[in-house]
Amino acid sequence: MTEIVAKVSPPQDFDALRSVILERKGELPKRLTQVAAYALDHPDEIAFGTAASIAISANVQPSTLVRFAQHFGFEGFSGLQLLFRARLRERTSSYEDRLRTLEQNGQALAESTNIFNGFTAAAHRSIDTLSAAVDPAAFERAVDILAAAETIYLIAKRRSYPISSYMAYAFGKLKVRCQLVGTAAGIDDDLLAMASPRDAAFAVSFSPYASESAVQARNMAARGIDVVSLTDSAFSPLAECSKEWFEVVEADHAGFRSLSASMAFAMALTVSIAEKRRRGT
Repeated sequence: MTEIVAKVSPPQDFDALRSVILERKGELPKRLTQVAAYALDHPDEIAFGTAASIAISANVQPSTLVRFAQHFGFEGFSGLQLLFRARLRERTSSYEDRLRTLEQNGQALAESTNIFNGFTAAAHRSIDTLSAAVDPAAFERAVDILAAAETIYLIAKRRSYPISSYMAYAFGKLKVRCQLVGTAAGIDDDLLAMASPRDAAFAVSFSPYASESAVQARNMAARGIDVVSLTDSAFSPLAECSKEWFEVVEADHAGFRSLSASMAFAMALTVSIAEKRRRGT
């Protein structure tokens, strides 16, 4: 059956496209949803890749990329790709220039120094994009939700666990009641069962998402407990069940991602919650 593509005006920039994708994500067919998730999670690859290479990475047919572009008002995939290239031109290039310089001079440096410089540059890029990725109004709402909670339940697994663990440490120092979910005794569900609507949860999960964290966050939300989450994609399972959610994507070096921006966000949130509770506002 031939898909009928509605005639719509295409978005004029990447942010507008992202907003439209998020508005319509519940209506998209399965394959177009797959392309949408890949496009938002890997915008640089969309900007630089060919239709064939992108299709392979997104695990779809090249014709699906064309259908995706047309669905959002573009004549073809190349028109959509121009938005992703424009996004790159608008980005601050200072850290990109620094990384290129390091790579050009890399042969003169020891391998361990190259690795150190690579991770440092990736951390700089992550931090550099953090402020633009976080909506101040949404951050304030998240602080309000968590500061009003009797107990803050911290949900995270695997790579995300250091974030919740350090938040628990900081909350303890700041005299904010919290419960770290991730016990050696395996009683996480028993701990969460004690939560009430007077409490709130902060959940963290990055791709590939921890299914247990997603289930726990959904269960909390279903019981009327507000969930705030930190993740790396609008298509994350945490986004669907959270009162407020934040998308922070860490830059990688050699395929490894640190937690530089995520830790900065988590500590800003932790201290903001403690300060709001101290002021009683």
